[in-house]
Amino acid sequence: MTALITTYSILLTIIAYIIGRKIYAKHPSPFTTPVFFSTITIILILLASGLNFEDYTPGKNIITYFLGPATVALAVPLYKNRKIIVKHALPAISGMILGLMVTLVIAFTIALAFSLPPFILQGLAVKSITVPIAVEITELYGGDSNISAAFVILTGVLGTMIAPKMMDKLNITLPFARGIAYGTIAHGLGTAQAAQESEFTGAVAGAAMAIAGILISCFFPFISHFL
Repeated sequence: MTALITTYSILLTIIAYIIGRKIYAKHPSPFTTPVFFSTITIILILLASGLNFEDYTPGKNIITYFLGPATVALAVPLYKNRKIIVKHALPAISGMILGLMVTLVIAFTIALAFSLPPFILQGLAVKSITVPIAVEITELYGGDSNISAAFVILTGVLGTMIAPKMMDKLNITLPFARGIAYGTIAHGLGTAQAAQESEFTGAVAGAAMAIAGILISCFFPFISHFL
């Protein structure tokens, strides 16, 4: 029975994402982005099926296992375009540092405006980096890893919903620039969205996601006493 539910969960995830991509291609909208659409679809179907997250977890873990090889595979287009990346490395890293600093300022502003407790502020401070790094940083400094993971996922979903239209309106069309934005602000989910635009955009987003995690890991000890 467990094997059947696991197979069902994997097929459900794949089909929901494929359908989401097709719908987004025909009707592009923040609410039809594949990540958002497939997430809502999976939740609704699981509820209708009477399955809970624990039932879905084995299938999710199998899919998650392949994220490592998929991320490593992004190194191929990065290597092919290494001259472009080296050429724009300084402005790219500068932009990433600025972007991450803005996210930290926003986190502090929200916390002060609503008098939020420190463990919420810790979650907001790491919201723009990938879940594994965010969880490790939060636990290292005595925070609530569940809160951090929730903020990270929410940020990724909102990033994939809002970023494409926002960059289009701001006339940000260069694949390199779009990849940096996706990876810096929306981590893994943003990288998945970037990969739909082009292989190169996805690869740049993947690199930006990794560098963003390193930068926040370096910044966090210096800002932790403010939290």
